[in-house]
Amino acid sequence: MMADRELQLPSDEELSRDRELLSALEEHESVGERYARTGEVPVTDAREPVVGGADVIEPSDPTPVQQLAQAGRSVWRWVLLVGAVLFAVLVAYLVITLWQVWSVGRSDQARPVDAIVVMGAAQYDGRPSPQLAARLDEVVELWPDGFAPVVIVTGGNQPGDRFTEAEASAAYLAERGVPVDAIVQEGVGSTTYESLEAVGEIAEQRGIESVLIVTDPYHSLRSRLIAQELGLTAYVAPTGTSVVTGSRSLERHLGEAAGVAVGRIIGFERLSGLTD
Repeated sequence: MMADRELQLPSDEELSRDRELLSALEEHESVGERYARTGEVPVTDAREPVVGGADVIEPSDPTPVQQLAQAGRSVWRWVLLVGAVLFAVLVAYLVITLWQVWSVGRSDQARPVDAIVVMGAAQYDGRPSPQLAARLDEVVELWPDGFAPVVIVTGGNQPGDRFTEAEASAAYLAERGVPVDAIVQEGVGSTTYESLEAVGEIAEQRGIESVLIVTDPYHSLRSRLIAQELGLTAYVAPTGTSVVTGSRSLERHLGEAAGVAVGRIIGFERLSGLTD
């Protein structure tokens, strides 16, 4: 029995297996245990913050949510930038157009042409309104200089009127020395475009190619551009005695600038259809 109780020493194979087990346990020890055992500073994942002194290194965390937020902010910056540029271009376009309306309204392009065209305005039972009379007075001054052999007066009438604007204009000019046979009436148009469109038909019938348009200064540029759109070579002779002055003139100039700006883009025929 003493032999059975004798201490049996582990074999070499068992010792080798125990050493391997201890080595494996050492490899799996915690960071704190390894630091306590060896004094080595643990190496952490670069993506995790390391608190070891005064500075804290925040992790970089480009998550999908952050990326989307950053992309959204970038898109909005571009939208605002493009919007600001377009707004600046629009303002510049309107300012330039307003200057052109003002400039053409103060130009005198009187020269020999095939016909003088007077744009219509209100009349009162056959008597031209002060605005229309100022336009006709300009023709009376131009006529003796022989700029054209024909004067075309324009403008229809309002419901209930006995006379058209063209009839009132023709009578006014005849009383002031313009020969009756030199006056041609266009009495159907109720807008600038309609009147000049009818003038274009008269011009085609009579072989007229160039015209000198007489109207108020603020109305000159749009009238000339419409005539050009209809195939006529057009010049303007704005009246110098227009009764539209002061704040009314400024208001008309601003309205004409807006109309010209849009008409140049979509065409004056389409503009007339949208505004009538």
